Amino acid sequence: MRVLVVGAGATGGYFGARLAEIGRDVTFLVRPARADKLAASGLRVKSPHGDLTIPAPKTVTATGLDAAEPFDLVFLSCKAYDLEGALTDVAPAIGPNTAILPVLNGLRHLDVLDARFGADRVLGGTCAIAATLGADGTVHQMNDLHTLTYGERDGSLSPRIEAIDALMQGATFEPRLSRTMLLEMWEKWTFLATLAGSTCLMRATIGDIVAAPGGRAFIEALLEECRGIAEASGHAPREKFLARTRATLTAEGSGFTASMLRDIENGARIEADQIIGDLIARAPGAAGHPMLDRLLTHLKAYETRRARESA
Repeated sequence: MRVLVVGAGATGGYFGARLAEIGRDVTFLVRPARADKLAASGLRVKSPHGDLTIPAPKTVTATGLDAAEPFDLVFLSCKAYDLEGALTDVAPAIGPNTAILPVLNGLRHLDVLDARFGADRVLGGTCAIAATLGADGTVHQMNDLHTLTYGERDGSLSPRIEAIDALMQGATFEPRLSRTMLLEMWEKWTFLATLAGSTCLMRATIGDIVAAPGGRAFIEALLEECRGIAEASGHAPREKFLARTRATLTAEGSGFTASMLRDIENGARIEADQIIGDLIARAPGAAGHPMLDRLLTHLKAYETRRARESA
């Protein structure tokens, strides 16, 4: 199975390197400058699970895809605001039998991918990893978490998803084939919107928020708004998930924050529309979501200020 990983950043670089490590046929779609660096220094990963270097990994640039055969699997892990550009680049790699595995946040990307390539080509997927790309191009995994979950969106056990599951086995990450993929995507979205909303609005860690007057109640109320939208959309989060999420998001002394907060603190772009705005848009008309509304105003104000100051 020929795999195209779109980008060689923190997420794509990590999972792609782990697959290449066990001999899978992996090619990275990168820009020319990144291709030159990878050719010179290899793809380097620093990880609690073991460091590795893939010397001169297989790469291709967008112009090079025009002459390439379609790939069997396309792994898509870009930021949501880069999706349109990434799809333009990757389009020549998509053939009639290509499966696309996106692990972006939220669900809006499924609508975009379905419209561009057809829903029959698009799988469901999520990943759980804390990683960053160093200035020298090294992928740094920041904790032990490295789970990749994938499945057909209708819950079926198709031949292609079984083949993809076989491809993942043996890699130094945790592969998970799910028969409830859409529910798992909604659950992750519920968790992420609550985490990002809480830590970005308060500019603080979970532990700092919980220690403040009304902090725990704030987090729990925001979680309930997100949970309610998921339920109204036909994907009510499971009780086990909710119990685990409440415990994580109200843990005293926790240093946990969302990557969105780190992006704000670094003056970077954020996924406000995809993580918060689209969640609000999917709420039934009569449903109340005042906390999410206020949060979206906060994030959009940041985006407006960032655009003004960078003009």
